[in-house]
Amino acid sequence: MTPNEKEVEKPKASPPSTNEKPPERPRTYHKPRSIRWGVAHIYSSYNNTIIHITDISGTETLALTSGGQVVKTDRLESSPTAAMTAAKKAAELARDKGIDGIHVKIKAPGGHNGPSNPGPGAQAAVRALSRMGLRIGIIEDVTPIPHDGCRKKGGKRGRRV
Repeated sequence: MTPNEKEVEKPKASPPSTNEKPPERPRTYHKPRSIRWGVAHIYSSYNNTIIHITDISGTETLALTSGGQVVKTDRLESSPTAAMTAAKKAAELARDKGIDGIHVKIKAPGGHNGPSNPGPGAQAAVRALSRMGLRIGIIEDVTPIPHDGCRKKGGKRGRRV
């Protein structure tokens, strides 16, 4: 064998190992879609539920509905069903005006003589707003709380039943 005819050992191809990753594709970054926020003021008493959607500053009204607009009888104005229907109506109006997400402010009558817990329609209204596709941000209770200003009704010895 002449030196030119020597067999040169070729390196054998190793089998593909399991820890090698396939080549990565270049990542495409999505621009985060900005959410237009609004504020849903929900006033819920034992007599009615009012849903008022404004812009984020609270100065411009975008939608205003109540339980009395969607039911016929007075006793059903505060019901969860009426609140859901009113919230759906308000959400549609707000979506048409470009609102994607809302912060919720729930208010009960409160004060000196009113109950400080919201009526039956408050929770149903929040759920209906969420189901209509609006992103819910902060849920806040803004019930007015008395700081011992006026004397409560009932006289010295209270209400005698």
